[in-house]
Amino acid sequence: MIRPLLALLFLTSPLHGQGFAGLGTAAEGFAVPSPNPTFSFPADHGPHPDYRIEWWYLTATLQGADGTDYGIQWTLFRSALSPDTSTDWTAPQLLMGHAGLTTPDAHYSAERLGRGGIGQAGVSTAPFRAFIDDWQMVSAATSGDALDALSLTARGTDFAYDLALEADGPLIFHGADGFSVKSAEGQASYYYSQPFYNVTGTLTLPSGPVAVTGDAWLDREWSSQPLSDSQTGWEWFSLQLPDGARLMAFALRDTAGAPFTSATYIAADGTTQAYGDGAVTLTPLAVSGAEGRDIPTEWRLQFPEQGIDITTIALNPNSWMDTSFPYWEGPISFTGTHAGRGYLEMTGYE
Repeated sequence: MIRPLLALLFLTSPLHGQGFAGLGTAAEGFAVPSPNPTFSFPADHGPHPDYRIEWWYLTATLQGADGTDYGIQWTLFRSALSPDTSTDWTAPQLLMGHAGLTTPDAHYSAERLGRGGIGQAGVSTAPFRAFIDDWQMVSAATSGDALDALSLTARGTDFAYDLALEADGPLIFHGADGFSVKSAEGQASYYYSQPFYNVTGTLTLPSGPVAVTGDAWLDREWSSQPLSDSQTGWEWFSLQLPDGARLMAFALRDTAGAPFTSATYIAADGTTQAYGDGAVTLTPLAVSGAEGRDIPTEWRLQFPEQGIDITTIALNPNSWMDTSFPYWEGPISFTGTHAGRGYLEMTGYE
């Protein structure tokens, strides 16, 4: 009975209301991000229960020995029912795990639900471990930052993966030193990434195991009210550019006007430059059907200040995450002024 009950709790929690998944709902007594943050590691790799929502979000673009492209997603979401920071069985923390695996011909997704304080799911920092049931993201670092090396596992009915990740660049802080503004009204989150992972490991598909290599990107974000109540969803891009640079860009759709955009350009050596609203323009070029929904799976991304004008194409247009909060998530390629691969997430198309 615990699984249906937890699903009901998620669907009636503050994550499900105004805006996409309720992310525009009032903070209601929770802590709220403020400018000029000071991060402390490894503590900030762990949970922040005084904030309402948080995630550990990893995507990877992978390739088999025969040149076939793949993508995987691993995410642990935390949602607090109240601003109570208890850590025992009364803890008001709900955990939800999502795993996806995309091939050119198929997309697989799975979901796990858990409750904080009972040992079934959670995040610890000594050593770093994020887990739900038998899915886990565990530090394999022997020195340096805990996220410098990770092992990653998940499985669903028709798929599994077991991957090793090693970073060859630093953590990246988005917005103003990790304070990432999401609307003209000033809603914001704390947001940092590790976008420099090299990946090796094995995918398990219905046809058998596939050895893969590739690149991965981990996002860490927490807040209590990251969206305006008129914002209904977003497009989020993580791109690997041919010279080793990275680009994060997002647009938040708004029923009251134009989308709110933000971007971080990350040079190959890890130096960053943050760009506020209006620096990036995202234009949908083609729509695909995904589980009965019309989803814009081909985009033009224009970023004049960095000389970027590209068209992105989904590896599999039907990369729909059929989870409690459904959304589109999958690997993409791009051509134009630059060519490469990346990941695209699109929410609010329910």
